[in-house]
Amino acid sequence: MQRNLFIFEFISGGGFNKRIIPSSLFCEGFGMLRSIIEDFRKLDFQITTLLDIRIKYLSYLLNADSINYIDSNINYISYFKSLVRKNNFCFIIAPEFSKILKILTEIVKINKKKLLSIDIEGVNLGSSKYKTYKFFKKNKLETPETFKIPMKHRIPNKEFIIKKFIKFNSPIIIKPDDGIGAESILYFEKKTQIEDIFKNKSKIFNLGKRFLLQRYIEGKALSLSLISYYSEEKREYRSKILSINFQNIAISKLNGNIEYFGGSTPIINYKTVHKKISELLKTTNFSKFQGLFGIDLIQNENKISFIEINPRLTTSYLGLRNILNKNPAELIIKTKLNHMVEGAIKIENNSFFSRLDLIHNKNLPYNKIKDDFIPELLKLYPEFIVPPISLNNNQLSCFVVTKEKSLEKSLDKLNLIKNYLISKNFTIITKENPFL
Repeated sequence: MQRNLFIFEFISGGGFNKRIIPSSLFCEGFGMLRSIIEDFRKLDFQITTLLDIRIKYLSYLLNADSINYIDSNINYISYFKSLVRKNNFCFIIAPEFSKILKILTEIVKINKKKLLSIDIEGVNLGSSKYKTYKFFKKNKLETPETFKIPMKHRIPNKEFIIKKFIKFNSPIIIKPDDGIGAESILYFEKKTQIEDIFKNKSKIFNLGKRFLLQRYIEGKALSLSLISYYSEEKREYRSKILSINFQNIAISKLNGNIEYFGGSTPIINYKTVHKKISELLKTTNFSKFQGLFGIDLIQNENKISFIEINPRLTTSYLGLRNILNKNPAELIIKTKLNHMVEGAIKIENNSFFSRLDLIHNKNLPYNKIKDDFIPELLKLYPEFIVPPISLNNNQLSCFVVTKEKSLEKSLDKLNLIKNYLISKNFTIITKENPFL
């Protein structure tokens, strides 16, 4: 069989071809696309991908054999189908919202292609945060109380939310049942904040979209990168934690918005936390998630709370690939072909993966930044997996990923990069959340 692989990333690959691309999501999506293409190329795959025509100028960063471009006149689903049919293998990076990941996964299955991302059963479970909550409860894993919010006039019922908030007497989270990452998640610690949100309800809530209410758990935001596979030797499905990652998440006290800026891996006290989580998960069956997937956690003192399962590649992959002694793409292939053998998968490095939002103090035109500054920047600092980009305003966003032998050296490299940007008349406006 020819090893022809179609890799599709929704944000940069045409999913937003009829609207403005959010810079934050683009940086994460394009960073994952560039990284996973690079890793599969090392395994001698012939790679095809799809790219929004507006970011054609970044195509030189993608080590793909064939790059197809999509503009606002093309239906991305139709184009996706045509490229699926032309390739033997497919790998999808897409959000769970509006059943996008499910729809794209089903297209691959209908066309009888080898799917290297998570299969439909795992997508169905992980795409519903409420089903995930029930999965954690069934497996006796600590997880915050979660409720479906009843609908009233096709938006979440305000009275129900306030009633639960008063009963909890503690902060709450409201999030879409099919949300992705920190997008559209709201944090409330006062009743007045809930009242204020509903004054602008038409801007906050999509009509008919289902939302959940969850007790807020104070603590350190972590995530797991796991591989789930069938062991021929043991004749059973097994899962292995590849890394435990810190997540840099900022909560706005002003409007309750939650935003993700990246993270670092591995966490401090990795071995201790790894042992504890492995013990908690030892009887949990992750057979629906064969391949690479993620779990979001909160660590609070000595307690671990399980929050969500991400049935897809996550941004933490940018750091994961820099710390392991194995190519994660090779592990994905082995799990999908049932050739996985428990070998010595080791963590050898440390990595920060961080989105930086910038403005240029002298309002340098983006064409000058793109043509003159970025080539020089990438020569000096290949850590820029996504160079500074501007999609809809004067603000720029980029994504930096380090690969160093220690946490201290990773911090030093990140600070060196920041100081270089400052010396070139950039101001870094990213909110900071301590990594330690």
